[in-house]
Amino acid sequence: MALNFPSDLKYLKSDEWVRFEGDTATLGISDYAQDQLNDIVFVETPEVGTTLPQGGSFGTVESVKAASDLYSPIAGVIVEVNDALRSTPELVNSDPYGKGWIVKLKVSGSKDNPDLLDATAYKALCESRA
Repeated sequence: MALNFPSDLKYLKSDEWVRFEGDTATLGISDYAQDQLNDIVFVETPEVGTTLPQGGSFGTVESVKAASDLYSPIAGVIVEVNDALRSTPELVNSDPYGKGWIVKLKVSGSKDNPDLLDATAYKALCESRA
């Protein structure tokens, strides 16, 4: 199956993605990451209201193979967590850019992060790992 790299997102080398909508940022893990992890069995998220620094952890994804910490590409305050993931963590596998989103942040400070890659650069990175 071909992996998906939506061009409206920005990506970190650690396989998280961000979608900016005004002053809100939605975060999740990439199709490449969920594919590498295989079957996701648990997603841990912080509480709404948690302040995240850029690079701060916004949770953990556990699969049958491994557990991976998740890192925020920007600073902000968590305004929503995807509660559906508590009962159906496999949404991260089946729809990583849609129903499998993990948290939403109210952005505090700049949206600029020199570590964010566009879809073309991130796809090239993923292909170089194969």
